[in-house]
Amino acid sequence: METTGCGTALITPFRQDGALDERALYALVNWQIDSGIDFLVACGSTGEAATLEEDEWLTAVRIVVEAAAGRVPVWAGCTSNSTHTLIKKAEKLVQVRGVDAVLSASPYYNKPSQEGQYQHFMALARTVAPLPVVLYNVPGRTGVNLEPETVARLAHEADNICAVKEASGKLTQIAAILHAAPEGFKVFSGDDNLALAGIGSGAHGLASVASNEIPGDMTRMIQAALRNDWTRARTLERKYARLFEANFWESNPGPVKTVLSMMGRCEPVVRLPLVSPDRGMRQRLERMAGELGLLRDVIPDGDMRMF
Repeated sequence: METTGCGTALITPFRQDGALDERALYALVNWQIDSGIDFLVACGSTGEAATLEEDEWLTAVRIVVEAAAGRVPVWAGCTSNSTHTLIKKAEKLVQVRGVDAVLSASPYYNKPSQEGQYQHFMALARTVAPLPVVLYNVPGRTGVNLEPETVARLAHEADNICAVKEASGKLTQIAAILHAAPEGFKVFSGDDNLALAGIGSGAHGLASVASNEIPGDMTRMIQAALRNDWTRARTLERKYARLFEANFWESNPGPVKTVLSMMGRCEPVVRLPLVSPDRGMRQRLERMAGELGLLRDVIPDGDMRMF
């Protein structure tokens, strides 16, 4: 896998009636690419994949691939807590031409052992080969940690398991993976606020939430760090540290969708069991977004470019 830099863990826009907002998703992808983003992630945690019907999930992936049109790599989320279900989903995903990698989180709720996670991901890797697989370790959501030793074992034994999105919040885990994994295996931070520290430890980039709102500056921050321009990278990190925190004042992606709605890029609609931030939280988010200059160029209704 040649991908490095900053990628956006895209939201999945919904209309007021709760249906997939295809037009807004097309527009969001184009804006991201025009802003210089390095890659895109469709239907991950920020994309509310857990509440997408299967046909919606495939439609969203197809839209991102079609809108990207080969300009940047596209990773498609494909996760289940049932290995059998995961394989069935993966068989459908590989039929979508233009997907560059499959991103898959550890099985949630079941709390499998390291051996269970190993067998789960090996089954996925065999199903989608030679398509690259990006492991996704987010124990705060799944309830289990994918240990560095298991990541390294997977990377050594499956040629197409080539990267991990590491969102455990442990810098020591990033270092341990880099020490144990084979040469060429890539580690991407899954936490905006730890991205620079992760790159300092050897990580290859970031799969970001905040780049939904600020794709240009997040890409500039990550690229600066990757070329050892730490003064520029840290200046941007300090500027947007409040945004990184604000995006998790409530469960992601409620806050980021609220800010994007203020920017005119989507409706502030999330699916139950998530609910939109209340009035007080919206006011806090609006104040913060205004102070950061995110509301200067609000997109008028009906003016989102699809292609």
